[in-house]
Amino acid sequence: ELEAELDSPQLAESEDICVDDLKILKEEELVEMALKEAFKEDEHVENASEGLENGSNSGYHTRSRKEHAVENASTSIEPSNGCPGTDLDGAATDRKNGSKKQKRRRMNDRHVEDTYIKKVDELAKIKQKQDEDKATAKLHALNAISKISEGSIPSSDKIERMKSLRFTSSSGKAKSADVKEHIPVLYPETILCVEVYHNIRKWSKVQEFLVLGRQTLTEIKDKICCLTDQVMQKAGRYDPSGYFLIEDIFFNDLRDPCAVDYSEPIFDWLRNSPDDAMKKWESIITGELQQKQRSVLGSVTPSRLPHFKAADMHKTRFCDFRFQLGARYLYCHQGDCKHTIVIRDMRSIHPDDVQNRAAYPIMIFQLKPRVQKCSVCKITRASKVTLDDKWARENPCYFCDYCYSLLHSKDESPLYGEFSVFDYLHE
Repeated sequence: ELEAELDSPQLAESEDICVDDLKILKEEELVEMALKEAFKEDEHVENASEGLENGSNSGYHTRSRKEHAVENASTSIEPSNGCPGTDLDGAATDRKNGSKKQKRRRMNDRHVEDTYIKKVDELAKIKQKQDEDKATAKLHALNAISKISEGSIPSSDKIERMKSLRFTSSSGKAKSADVKEHIPVLYPETILCVEVYHNIRKWSKVQEFLVLGRQTLTEIKDKICCLTDQVMQKAGRYDPSGYFLIEDIFFNDLRDPCAVDYSEPIFDWLRNSPDDAMKKWESIITGELQQKQRSVLGSVTPSRLPHFKAADMHKTRFCDFRFQLGARYLYCHQGDCKHTIVIRDMRSIHPDDVQNRAAYPIMIFQLKPRVQKCSVCKITRASKVTLDDKWARENPCYFCDYCYSLLHSKDESPLYGEFSVFDYLHE
């Protein structure tokens, strides 16, 4: 379609303008050219004037030497009236030469001024001509564009395609558009920024959410994505239990009838082994090195265990408990999969935020997943991983379905079975 529009007869009929010889000069370049040409003229005039002055000075010196010889001769002969000779004639000659130099300088200055004025007028005419050429070129371009637009009117299909290419600049608004239900936000409201870190790489942040202060803890728990949940679902051993440990409160998720209270064995350990619990608490608070120093030097003011409590996660809102901004809290699920939770920021909601409560929690950051490719073809994503495979190049080794079937089976029957194979889930 684009080639058809460019090859239209309307464009062929339009006049062509050759711009190869058209050079647009800026005003600074024009001023610089004028100054250079003026200085060149000034140098020529000065050189000429210096030549004239040198010639006149040489003639003057020649005449002065002759006059000096004549004066010496005249002084050797006394005048008839008996008075000595004077230098009045020499002084008159100097005054005449000085007046000639001043006239010559004035003439040179007038010549330079005339040269400047002529050059400036010429450059002004060049600038005016360039402005006219610019206006003509723009007018020609506008005429050509108007002809093209008149000849090619976009159809309704093109307009629809262009509408589909629009994009939203706000990630929060883009994600909230998928929510069909609309629940207005109640004022005053607070927005919290909650960060979730990796269960193994403790320093790596994997997700970040915007949460309302009136939302419950279970709403953000359901948004947290962890590979352990997918593995347990794949194995048929998914556990809906879990807890948040924030300050001294265990918030347990007991919505499912099959859920287990993870905090109950911890409370039993605190009641039955207070000494071990105290040592563990001191190592957490002060570190193991300071704990060893206290065992040698002694401690005057021993620390005390906090009074831990338990609460239901689905009944507790963020605005119902105390927390510290930037403090590291704990999220535990699937038995012993632990993540660090940090409430990074807290602020009041403003009109630019999403005003739909059903859209929260809004995920504003997601770590890009690491995708492992097949170790054989290096093209397709891996779907299986093998351990202790004697025909594999690596241990563990990753395979796509096609490469795995070529190496390990023939006519849908396995060639050998002295290895372990698992389904590979992308991290």
